[in-house]
Amino acid sequence: MIMGFSEDRSVEQPTIGLFGNLGYETVDLFNESFGLENPLGRETSSDVVLRKRLRQKLVEFNPSASEEIINAAINELTKDRSSLSLARANQEIYELLKNGIKIQTANDKGEGITEIVQVINWNTPENNHFLLASQMWITGELHNRRPDLIGFVNGLPLILFELKKFTVNVKHAYDNNLSDYLDTIPQLFWYNAFVILSNGLESRIGTFNAPWEHFNEWKRISERDEGKVSLDTIIRGTCEKTGY
Repeated sequence: MIMGFSEDRSVEQPTIGLFGNLGYETVDLFNESFGLENPLGRETSSDVVLRKRLRQKLVEFNPSASEEIINAAINELTKDRSSLSLARANQEIYELLKNGIKIQTANDKGEGITEIVQVINWNTPENNHFLLASQMWITGELHNRRPDLIGFVNGLPLILFELKKFTVNVKHAYDNNLSDYLDTIPQLFWYNAFVILSNGLESRIGTFNAPWEHFNEWKRISERDEGKVSLDTIIRGTCEKTGY
């Protein structure tokens, strides 16, 4: 078990290093402690949103919004969506990220108004906060799981990585790990934008609910580049800050 984990890290550690070079904050959460003092804002291991990072950016992007409105926006983003299908829950979050969160409030005259809280800075992508977490424990209704890497934008888990050692077929990450996560920690996928699966030699990208045949290689960072299939290419082509 220890040997296998060590071999997997031979793919994971270079990946973490690349994200560091891309300007992401990187954290190892294997021994994370939970509660009010958690630096990322995870009070329990079932939390998948980094509330402190999220709050910081909502305040920054919406300087005229009151604390009450910011709290309401966070509550809307993080509310329990377990009664919805994963596809529907993910669509709801997508709309909030794309269009902002509409909060009903009142002006000084007591008149009802709608304030829109922006979650992502789409105009200046590099002003968002980017973080890559490794070995983050997540608790579902019955089980604990620890995905290899999760990429966060403004505290929201938008990217999931499942990495295998070189000798393991990358489809194993789809058949065994991704399918298991969908069953055991579905709250992670309410926010997910895409999934990257790799063994270091072969890498595929797709949406969490796509069949395996729709997970594809990413051959170039820009149309001008000569095609090259690699984990480095897929990361730079999809995860660079200016690409959001």
